[in-house]
Amino acid sequence: MGYSSDMESIEFELGAKTLERWLLKPEKTMSISIAIPRERAQDERRVAISPAGAQILVEQGIRVVVETNAGSFCNFQDSDYTEAGAIIASCPEELYGQSNVIVKVSPPQPEELPLFLPGQMLISAVHLGTVSRQMIKVLSEKNITALGFEFIETRDGELPIVRTLSEIAGSLAIQTAAKYLETGYGGSGILLGGIAGVPPAHVTIIGAGTVGLFAAQDALGLGAQVTVIDKEINRLRRFEAFFNRHLVTAIANDHYIAQLARMSDVMIGALSPKQKLSKPLVSEAVVKTMKQGSVIIDVSIDQGACFGTSRHTTHTNPIYVKHGVTHYCVPNIPSAVAKTATYALTNTLLPFLQKLTAHRTIPDILWKSHSLRKGTYLYKGYVTKKILAELTDFPYREIDMLLATA
Repeated sequence: MGYSSDMESIEFELGAKTLERWLLKPEKTMSISIAIPRERAQDERRVAISPAGAQILVEQGIRVVVETNAGSFCNFQDSDYTEAGAIIASCPEELYGQSNVIVKVSPPQPEELPLFLPGQMLISAVHLGTVSRQMIKVLSEKNITALGFEFIETRDGELPIVRTLSEIAGSLAIQTAAKYLETGYGGSGILLGGIAGVPPAHVTIIGAGTVGLFAAQDALGLGAQVTVIDKEINRLRRFEAFFNRHLVTAIANDHYIAQLARMSDVMIGALSPKQKLSKPLVSEAVVKTMKQGSVIIDVSIDQGACFGTSRHTTHTNPIYVKHGVTHYCVPNIPSAVAKTATYALTNTLLPFLQKLTAHRTIPDILWKSHSLRKGTYLYKGYVTKKILAELTDFPYREIDMLLATA
């Protein structure tokens, strides 16, 4: 979105006069038109906003445009959105051309990049483990203000969108592990929770964050033996207190990782997006020592592999076997339960989307909202997250400095 130097008016450079009544507003708040595209990433079945969420936005004066069939995988019909007050766009060109804010689940795909118009705002996931340099280049050239799910942060340091999706991923990790331990899937044939007289499976969770919390909760609920490892002792103390010492904790060093790999039936990579890895925490040599038919679930794959043998898989082809170990490394795990994930994402996104109407320019929005400012990774053609600049080799500027010169 463009804005004048005297900051007394907003000029949107979308090149369509018919949109002026939506994109220009004489009052002191910004006129917002949100686009909800149909996701085009492989096996991405979620949609960014549910019909109920669209209705809430419309009732607050936000125009919502939804691409036809955007919610079909969640069993949301176009009629559900129109009844909620949204407008259905028949093609992506129409969708992007009518909106100044694009809200989607996955990062823009190569075929979507030409659809962006100068000055728009994008809110989506970034997926640091597979971030596209071409995407950053195109968005920066088009002066897109881009916010990432992984970066939106509250004042207490919480990552609310990451947490919501991590809760789902943690629960699904155990559900998935139990399935691939079955004999029919090439697993070791062990029941995760065991039965009377037969010991349960041993599950090791790497990372005492939200994914680890929900994975541990579900594994313990099924009766598995659970060990959680992390590099931070305070996180492990919190886990022990939360679970009343019903699990084992250990510091994530080479000694304990190697020891646990040999005895585990399941290992789950559940590292926080804040934990930057220079190399996989579990080496290929250690994976080779795992039991035949054991299972690796690398939930961290979209931020960077936790295991030296991890490579991206999809919901269509979710597993491969290496060194006798079944690997499940799907980056968008919550998409397996698309409807639940969409409801959860909508609940978390809505408060941030509603903030967009409270101010009259993008600089105002970012100055006044700590969460949205922290979530910004592209602004004024610069990368504003150091980790992203290092991954893509693009110029880095602090968002506060850019806003100060606006």
